[in-house]
Amino acid sequence: MKPVFTYSEGMERVETSYCPGCTHGIAHRLIVETLIENGELGNAIGVCPIGCSVQAHKFMHVDMCEAAHGRAPAVASGIRRVHPDKPVFTYQGDGDLASIGMGEIIHAASRGERFTTFFINNGIYGMTGGQMAPTTLIGQRSTTSQDGRTVEANGMPIRVAELIAAVDGAAYVERVALDSPAHIRQAKRAVQKAFAVQKMGVGFTMIEFISSCPTNWGLSPVEALGWIKEKMIPYYPLGVKKDITAQNVQEEEA
Repeated sequence: MKPVFTYSEGMERVETSYCPGCTHGIAHRLIVETLIENGELGNAIGVCPIGCSVQAHKFMHVDMCEAAHGRAPAVASGIRRVHPDKPVFTYQGDGDLASIGMGEIIHAASRGERFTTFFINNGIYGMTGGQMAPTTLIGQRSTTSQDGRTVEANGMPIRVAELIAAVDGAAYVERVALDSPAHIRQAKRAVQKAFAVQKMGVGFTMIEFISSCPTNWGLSPVEALGWIKEKMIPYYPLGVKKDITAQNVQEEEA
């Protein structure tokens, strides 16, 4: 019988540190699958964050280095400038990128750095015990918002993809979700496009993954996927937020 699904050579055969139902592993596989398809698995360089994916280098069969909390964009900027012929990416969560690392990601995008950021948005701090994140939804409970996040006390959740898309140096920005087979297929296409645009050398690229955190949401894995669909996606709408390559094609046709 012909196999329809096999273990990816881009993933290490080790026990994961992620909780049951966490979608980090799906994002990992989409990234390495794309690198394999592009013939770049052995050339790519990734930068790990501080957070649940701090051990991403143990799971993806890619050369990777660790960055201080929030500083992955600065490290990736240096790597890409030294290795302009290699695909470079950062893999960051909402605490690492949208909180302590917000200044780093904004300036990397503003400079038009030629690497790709994969941003995992699960609306909460996973590794440190479920505290409120910059992306935690209004009304969502966490260990530091026991009665739910409020606008008055905490402001509105940050829509990172839209924020980065507004920066001149950003070339391609898209938000995708990991809650269903259809959305995962779309996420794969977004990863492919991000690496393709990075290779063009026209600016900064970022993919925001709407991801689940069953443990800190207090939900089962199945319920967590429903939470993404019912709560996360309405506030964080999916789709391409910026694509200057499409704009260039339209201008040429005009």
